[in-house]
Amino acid sequence: MPTAEKQAVLDEIAEKLENSSALYITNYSGMSVPEVNELRGAFRKGDIRFKVYKNKLMKLAMEKVGGYDEIIPSLVEQNAFAFVEEELSAPAKVLKDFIKEHNKPQFKAAIVDGDFYSEDKLDVLAAMKSKNEIIGDILGLLMSPLSNVVGALNSQGSNLVGAINTIAEKGEE
Repeated sequence: MPTAEKQAVLDEIAEKLENSSALYITNYSGMSVPEVNELRGAFRKGDIRFKVYKNKLMKLAMEKVGGYDEIIPSLVEQNAFAFVEEELSAPAKVLKDFIKEHNKPQFKAAIVDGDFYSEDKLDVLAAMKSKNEIIGDILGLLMSPLSNVVGALNSQGSNLVGAINTIAEKGEE
């Protein structure tokens, strides 16, 4: 039975897992405190919660919540965890940019909408479109035919109006 303090942390982790649509695991070994703080700040800008937890507590929380069996083997070494609710690819984009600049941390794995992504899938995750980008694409696709129809109707309508005016003018003569 965990102590009251550990139980509180376990409950906190479980709540974060339940409220998140994606979880990213990074190995932050070899990073300095300023580098970790810089990474944390980059995540914060993207509305991503980034925190270090003990692997054992994370494993217990994952088992309690369920659905994390594939990622549990990644819980070795010094890990930090990024939790995100909305923009599921945002942590991957932050990590990719940060790794490009600092060569750290190591991306280990992610669970995104219940799907497991291994350490070699960071580029795939970073290339995913955000929810807003997808909605914009769908609206663009929906609006394109509609504007074509409206344009065609306006075009045909102006010809029709012109034809009616011509007939009306002839009828007045």
